[in-house]
Amino acid sequence: MKNHNHAVWRWARKLLAVCPALLLSMSALAQNAVQSVTGSIQGGAEVVRIDFAQPLTAVPAGFAIQAPARIALDFPGVTNAIGRSTVEINQGNLRSVNVVQAGERTRLVLNLKAAASYKAQIDGKSLLVLLDPVAVAATAAPAAAAVFAESRNRDTQPLKDLDFRRGADSSGRIVVDLANNQVGVDIRQQGQTLVVEFLKSTLPEGLRRRLDVSDFGTPVQSVTTFQTGDRVRVVIEPKGLWEHSAYQSDNQFVVEVRQQKIDPNKLTQGPGFSGEKLSLNFQNIEVRSLLQVIADFTNFNIVTSDSVAGAVTLRLKDVPWDQALEIILQAKGLGMRKSGNVLWIAPKDEIAAKEKLDLESRAAIQNLEPLRTQAFQLNYTKAADIAAQITAGGGGAGTTASARILSARGSVIAEPRTNQLFVTDIGSKLEQVQQLISKLDIAVRQVLIEARIVEASDTFGKSLGVRLGGSDLRGLRGGDAGYSIGGANRVALGGTYNAVSGTTLESNTVLDTANTQFVNLPAVGQGGYNAATFAISLFSSAANRFLNLELSALEADGKGKLVSSPRIVTADQTKALIEQGTEFPYQQATSSGATSVAFRRATLKLEVTPQITPEGNIILDLDISKDSRGETTAAGIAINTKHIKTQVLVENGGTVVIGGIFELNETENETKVPVLGDLPAVGNLFKTRQRSSAKQEMLVFITPKMISDRAAAR
Repeated sequence: MKNHNHAVWRWARKLLAVCPALLLSMSALAQNAVQSVTGSIQGGAEVVRIDFAQPLTAVPAGFAIQAPARIALDFPGVTNAIGRSTVEINQGNLRSVNVVQAGERTRLVLNLKAAASYKAQIDGKSLLVLLDPVAVAATAAPAAAAVFAESRNRDTQPLKDLDFRRGADSSGRIVVDLANNQVGVDIRQQGQTLVVEFLKSTLPEGLRRRLDVSDFGTPVQSVTTFQTGDRVRVVIEPKGLWEHSAYQSDNQFVVEVRQQKIDPNKLTQGPGFSGEKLSLNFQNIEVRSLLQVIADFTNFNIVTSDSVAGAVTLRLKDVPWDQALEIILQAKGLGMRKSGNVLWIAPKDEIAAKEKLDLESRAAIQNLEPLRTQAFQLNYTKAADIAAQITAGGGGAGTTASARILSARGSVIAEPRTNQLFVTDIGSKLEQVQQLISKLDIAVRQVLIEARIVEASDTFGKSLGVRLGGSDLRGLRGGDAGYSIGGANRVALGGTYNAVSGTTLESNTVLDTANTQFVNLPAVGQGGYNAATFAISLFSSAANRFLNLELSALEADGKGKLVSSPRIVTADQTKALIEQGTEFPYQQATSSGATSVAFRRATLKLEVTPQITPEGNIILDLDISKDSRGETTAAGIAINTKHIKTQVLVENGGTVVIGGIFELNETENETKVPVLGDLPAVGNLFKTRQRSSAKQEMLVFITPKMISDRAAAR
């Protein structure tokens, strides 16, 4: 009995060992498979029939894409039993069907001519996919979607002109003058060329040519125009990475081809998210499967880390695929690194740990890498300055060890006699030093600064005066009562008497009679000259008396201009100084009580520091002074100073007025005899007037100019 029990136990163990194999074989036999895919039109609607080996339990998940027009369906646990991956149909809106198997999952991609919505339903062992008939109607003429403008011309029309121009951003512009605005245009890209066709158009003989435009500096190399049937074809051949845009304004059609700017850190080029749009609608789908869906759509190779797991539910409609990928990565805390067309996706912590490990490995390799010594010949920069910059960032305040370009084992020697730099370090650091020197050891641009200091003066003076007096000639009758003959108070007889000068004109004999001046207000001299005078005497024969009147007047007008123009050439961001003037001596006391001679300057000085901006303008730090000799005092000579200090931005070759000083001094004086000077008209004989006006103005003009060679500074 015991032996029988042992036999039964051995048989049971063998049966348990065989059961898993039987179950696997049964599951393999029970696995579903796609057997055929066909397309047909039933009742005006397009139907895609997918036959399976076994009935489906549920309608599969799928999504639709607008550009390119596709419908994707996923069948988990289904294999491909058709024997090929592509089924050509070319019926209605359906071009072909791709059947792709990945592991235990199969995807069917319906390639459409135009975007269309769909409905799926299970019919026994088949799945029926019904395409929207509205989309079919919209794709009845697929060629019309490529036409830029609808052609409404019944007869062929000749093109008027074709020209090539260079755009502001180095883009190439092909400008075509059409016969009218009804010409249809078909534009498409064929390989590396851009083809533009003008429907129902003819090409004049003068326009049938090939334009070589490679010298214009645009992506376009040539433009070839020729006639083909009832169309005119323009073949544009660009080079490199390019993108194009086209627009039509009335009778003018323009195609613009520009260089595409590449950013290696972006999945797709262009501003923002510019990938092809897709629609995703999944419930609780695994992240790895969702990444595979995006990989199939974008043709990118995606490598997923083993630690990527979890599920996500999302619904995205008409979203660029690069934005959809970023949303998925942010939702699951994943990161991405791009190398060519391969994407590596892993948790951010894992990526950071791997990058840290790579950096530590590189640092360890640098400590073992052999050192090399390389000599650098410097042309414009001092070797000692470059040595300080590559070792500790120039040694300035606030520099840290991270500013050092050389490695911990690197060293540098500056040789001032030959202006060479000897650097010892590993190869990668020597390349960095060479790149830095190529950017620093360059000729500094120079600037010619010309200053014009203009001093103008305008003076005006006017003076009016009068002298009024009288004389008595009764003493000429000598012997009359009250007058004795002889003595000092007598005049000589004979000749004509001049009451103003007190002389006889004929005998030139000086009169000895008193000439009283009871009003003496003559004009004041101007500009170092005395006033001009006009005199008149009134004679009374009955009383033998003279009334003497003298008028004096003087007017002075002066203008002056002084121009000083210092010029200096200096390098960018280098202070320059030019000065001219005189030193005046003066006495000053010392601590011992003795006196010594010191000097005081009166100079014209221009001190400037230019800075050339990237836009080509010039920033100037200016310090300008214009001194002159002033009054002489008991303590020494006074100095008249005029000083301007400022900062200004000037365009290259432009002129700016940085400042000025204006002085106006006006005076008006009137001196008169009280009461008599206030009388109307007659009061002018008892007063003197003086008026003066002085204007002084100083302006400073600055003109900076960048020079490319030494000849320009002459």
